[in-house]
Amino acid sequence: MAAPKASRVVLKAVKKIVIQFCPFESNVRSTREFLTRVASEKSLSTNKNCELKTHVKHDRSEPTIDITFIDGDKLLMKGAHLTSAEMLLALQSRCRAKDPQTLQG
Repeated sequence: MAAPKASRVVLKAVKKIVIQFCPFESNVRSTREFLTRVASEKSLSTNKNCELKTHVKHDRSEPTIDITFIDGDKLLMKGAHLTSAEMLLALQSRCRAKDPQTLQG
């Protein structure tokens, strides 16, 4: 299940996102949906310095999303056990907590 289209992915607090998956595994759908959302032009335009790397492997490995924030904090999500909506919600809640404008006010 994809996240609602109304929710916008804001990558302001993100330094780097590394997404790894084997496309031939049955548990990769949510990771690919997450990739589609964060790789969109709209999402990437919220932080031009955000580095997005995708590693497509053919080794039956578990799909993972490794996010590094500007402050050095990391978030590792295992896509085989989460929906894309859950992953997007986890990312956005972390980003909202780290938003510099929120911290100033």
